[in-house]
Amino acid sequence: MSKALIAGAMILAFGVSPVAAGHAAPGPAVDYGNGCVIDPGNAQVTVNSLRWRCAAQSMEIYTAAQAGAVPAGVKNGWVTASSAVEPVATALWIGKTFYTGPDGGRLMNRVTGAGIEAWPADIARGRSRIDGETTWALDYAPSPTPQVYDEIREVVPGVWLGYSWWPGGGQAPMLSFVLA
Repeated sequence: MSKALIAGAMILAFGVSPVAAGHAAPGPAVDYGNGCVIDPGNAQVTVNSLRWRCAAQSMEIYTAAQAGAVPAGVKNGWVTASSAVEPVATALWIGKTFYTGPDGGRLMNRVTGAGIEAWPADIARGRSRIDGETTWALDYAPSPTPQVYDEIREVVPGVWLGYSWWPGGGQAPMLSFVLA
């Protein structure tokens, strides 16, 4: 019997599909305590945890993650921890639109409730300011605005955790954010 026929029979009989060859099934959820749960099988649990319950653990979560896949298309965004810019950031910024291929590309930030695209950036693999490991670096040099630097990693499939720095702002990020 062919693999396709077996897979089809499994879907009809059990309502599940086999994991594609070469792709691992999602790992177990990781509970960092205080309601901070990173669940590879449930992106919404991960997003909610990162937004509301993981401020103290976010750096540990970030450094445990790999760069992962580059985002593509429209991604909603939420500021998760910030300095004095949080009230402005949360009132204006709603996410990013990624125009990417497997090696990166470009993006536009989405602002206001209307989702207006502004502040372009290039995205490519780079070295993290946090730990020197591979990350997706967001370079705002194409933008006429201050040259903010962002980096993101995919913490579970379809969910990225990121940090932003002001130019010349030192080692401490100005804010963290999540995209999904």
